[in-house]
Amino acid sequence: MKVSRIHECGGPDVIRYEDAPVPRVKANEVLVRVRACSLNHLDLWVRGGLPTLRLDFPWVLGSDASGEIVEVGELCNRAKPGDRVLVAPGRTLSPGYQTAHGLDNWAPDYGLFGAVYPGLNAEYVAIPEANVLPVPGTLTYEEAASVPLVFLTAWHMLVGIAKIGMLEDVLVIGGSSGVGIAAIQIAKLHHCNVIATAGGDEKMAKAKELGADHVIDHYKQSIKEEVKTITGRRGVDLVFEHVGRATFGHSTAALARQGRLVTCGATTGFETQLNLGHLFSKHLSIHGSYMGTMGELYDLLRFFERGLLRPVLDQVFPLSDVQGAHERMAAKQHFGKIVIVPE
Repeated sequence: MKVSRIHECGGPDVIRYEDAPVPRVKANEVLVRVRACSLNHLDLWVRGGLPTLRLDFPWVLGSDASGEIVEVGELCNRAKPGDRVLVAPGRTLSPGYQTAHGLDNWAPDYGLFGAVYPGLNAEYVAIPEANVLPVPGTLTYEEAASVPLVFLTAWHMLVGIAKIGMLEDVLVIGGSSGVGIAAIQIAKLHHCNVIATAGGDEKMAKAKELGADHVIDHYKQSIKEEVKTITGRRGVDLVFEHVGRATFGHSTAALARQGRLVTCGATTGFETQLNLGHLFSKHLSIHGSYMGTMGELYDLLRFFERGLLRPVLDQVFPLSDVQGAHERMAAKQHFGKIVIVPE
């Protein structure tokens, strides 16, 4: 089979398209013929090298995929050959953790395919049966591969952690990103007044088409001042943050009294300043969030089944050109998910 992988960390040029043996399934695994993968910013970080990761080279990237099952292990009792499935991007080798706590993403060995566990950018992948879920509704393979990581992350942030309420004012930072697009839709499911930021007129217009009630150009406008104008100086109830250093100060300043901020990442840097006076005098809450639970993934897929949530695709690349996909994401040219398909 063909696979896209790296033998060292570095720029996009370290990605190789090469031959590898088709994996053999273990008793609790299924073999999936991959029909589509999608790219996440995490892929760029892993490829570039993260000090917290210990990669066993050659390393396969990719956390999201969809396809069809072609073989099942002897202990599998749910999946069967021919099933159209998408892959839950996070896994743990401690299945009892889900049973005991309902929080598999809290397990000590929880990690993502492509980062902690070998990834999915290949023609065939062997996956634990617990990590494959039916493709909801009439989604294509390309659409299905665009759902799991970003929508689960956004759902856990807004619904699981921040407890989003009906009709709240919600600020979505980076509304043109994968998680931002998911956050806009989830907030609108709760009939919230959504303020989204994006870079440039084209991305702002697309965010508005997606459901954002107001848009802010985070390259040209002050997020804090625009939020004050939109909300009559009150501020927002909830900020969806994942950009980090470049926006975090504006995000906290945009909060109303008793407002809360939830964050899952820091694409512009991890170090930031926080006005502690605002934090305690305005009774603010700041929450960290990482991925989501398997139960939450099942819950949100029901909304795709009914057409109430939808993936947004940007551009499709062949598996042989994962390098080009990485370059497009790094250039911030995209709106929606960049998809990779085996030829």
